[in-house]
Formats: sequence, C-alpha cells, structure tokens
Amino acid sequence: MNTNLLFPHRYRLIGWLIFLPSAVLGLFYTYAEFKFAFLTLQAPDKKSSVYGLYQFFFDNLFGNTNFTDEVAAIGIITGLLFIAFAREKHEDEMIQHLRLESLQWSVYANYIILSLAIILIHGSPFLSVMIYNMFTILLVFVIRFRLLLYKNSRELEKEVGV
Repeated sequence: MNTNLLFPHRYRLIGWLIFLPSAVLGLFYTYAEFKFAFLTLQAPDKKSSVYGLYQFFFDNLFGNTNFTDEVAAIGIITGLLFIAFAREKHEDEMIQHLRLESLQWSVYANYIILSLAIILIHGSPFLSVMIYNMFTILLVFVIRFRLLLYKNSRELEKEVGV
C-alpha cells in the first residue's frame, strides 16, 4: 500500500477532535431535534434578484432550512477519514497489511449489514439505515484496525517478555 496517500500522524488527533463533537451533534439532532439557529438558511423574498438562483438550487426547500445535520455528517465523515487514514508513527509492512485487512473486512461487513437491512427493513426506517450506512465502512474500519493494532502490540510484548 502506498503510504504517500496517508495523512500525517498528527491528523489522527485532529480527526478525533472533529469526529467526537460531530457525532454528539448528529445524535442530538437525530434524537433530541437539536438545531443551531445560525445554521438556518432563510429563503429570500420572491421579489429578490437571487430568488431564481435559490429556487434552482433549493427548489425542494420551502421557507427556512437548517443545516445542522449536514454539518454533523460532514464532521463525522471528515473526522473518521482523518482517524482512519492517518499514518502510524512507525508505518511498516505489517501495519500496511493490517490496514488493508481491516479495510477489506469493513467493506464486507458493511455490505452484509446493508444486504440484511434491504431484506428486513422497509419504508421510512430504511432511510435511517441508509443514513447510518454512510458512516459504517469508516467506523468499522477504525474499530477493526485499532483492535488489530492493539492485539498485535500485545503479542509483540509477550514475545519480547516486557
């Protein structure tokens, strides 16, 4: 795996600092209907010169639209990308192998879960499944990769006798 495509190691911390508040914001938005007022887009007056442009891009939006959920989703994705693809302090072939194995495993797990959801969940709850599915590959990858790194480090400690 080409390590030039990985972010610098410090991006992992940045990723956590973006992911955690974004995940909390997303959960609050979803389950407590929390919204930031400053993220509300006001529809322009119909007589305004920009109304045609607004109608072209936001035709399905009537009145005011809040972008709290979009900010949360972008934050979650960005944070998980930084966490998942930040270079390790000592990136070697073993780490690259674990990274690739974790990525393959997360793709398989994601599509197995999605296939089951397609069969078992119908109607509007399926929209919620698809929303969560946006994050599943990255989230499963991060969890799997971190667990494999932890397991690998424990095995190395046992071999060395530390």
